[in-house]
Amino acid sequence: MLIKEIIKELKAHAPMTFLGAVFGIILVFFFNKISYQTAENLFYISHPAHVLLSALTTAAMYQRYQCPIDKKNCNIFFILVIGYVGSIGIATLSDSVIPFLGEKMLNMPHAHMHVGFIEKPLLINSMALLGIIIAYFNPTTKFPHLGHVLLSTFASMFHIMMAKDAGMSIAIYIPIMIFLFISVWLPCCISDIVFPLMFVKSPHIGHDH
Repeated sequence: MLIKEIIKELKAHAPMTFLGAVFGIILVFFFNKISYQTAENLFYISHPAHVLLSALTTAAMYQRYQCPIDKKNCNIFFILVIGYVGSIGIATLSDSVIPFLGEKMLNMPHAHMHVGFIEKPLLINSMALLGIIIAYFNPTTKFPHLGHVLLSTFASMFHIMMAKDAGMSIAIYIPIMIFLFISVWLPCCISDIVFPLMFVKSPHIGHDH
């Protein structure tokens, strides 16, 4: 039953995931010339925003399935833990780890892993907490998921832009696009859908929303 519900949610979110990823990937062409400092500044705008929406969507998905009728019956501790781990952990994988692996495989000259919750712990943890609080009072998932996909694409892209040289060959665009898509689609769907539903008790699954 859980697997069927996960598949249903993945299908429901697939069009938004695809459109968001394609839109973000196109922007690679427009940001080819930006400097390292500009890319870093933009990363630390898009990554915290991604963490916020990831925490919101992950916590909301869990809450909507675990306690769909009365949220007072939800254990706030579980909402907090699931929202935090699902956002910080998977956003780091999406925005930093996978892009870094791509940078190393492409032999980009300034490849370096920028881990937000270590480099800027107050900012990143505050965004995760804010997202969880918003989800508790307004557990919506579809529009935050679309924003999550867009912001994840931006953050991953700017992480890669920090590793580039002054200019990039047109030949490197295709592998960059592949790594962007991988770093966005799989982690975002795991964070927003698979991860929170793993902790839902089966009697509540199947509630329409």
